[in-house]
Amino acid sequence: MFPSKEQALDLLNEAYLSNPGPWKDHSIIVAKCAYTISKHCDDLDEDKAFICGLLHDIGRRYGVTHLAHVIDGYHYLMKLGYEEAARICITHSFAIKDIDTSIGEKDVSDNDLKIINDLIQGYEYDDYDRLIQLCDSISLPDGPVEIEVRMNDVKQRYGHYPQIKWDKHIELKHYFENKSGLDIDHLQIQ
Repeated sequence: MFPSKEQALDLLNEAYLSNPGPWKDHSIIVAKCAYTISKHCDDLDEDKAFICGLLHDIGRRYGVTHLAHVIDGYHYLMKLGYEEAARICITHSFAIKDIDTSIGEKDVSDNDLKIINDLIQGYEYDDYDRLIQLCDSISLPDGPVEIEVRMNDVKQRYGHYPQIKWDKHIELKHYFENKSGLDIDHLQIQ
């Protein structure tokens, strides 16, 4: 089961009331970027892409966290029966299937760390996973930016950005530019 756009917006708005912050606007920009790019890809559904973008950071509803937001969002959406959207909560942070590419504190239990690792290893990534990974890496709360600007923003805030992850995000940018025919660094969202 997958939420409708209206249900996803309701979940995002409710989550924002629990933990206000720029993450909500970031999520909306990720959703709009995903929608715009997917409209130019014959094999992607733009509404599904939009919903995935809206909900990728829904775990932030529980407070200011680092790695915990991926597992918190996953558990929250799984309880609601939204397995596909829950998956995006995990995969959006791991373009490289390596738990050590996580940026920020590993503020989860050893059990949750194992669950996250098992999930990322078990998923066969599809273009929705890849699209949200890309859109997350080009979206600031006030709009899309060149990918290097966003990744440098993350690097500045957290003190590092693994080179292997950086390179993978650049690869994703090129992949979706070829697939969509769009200039991702100068994306005009709708």
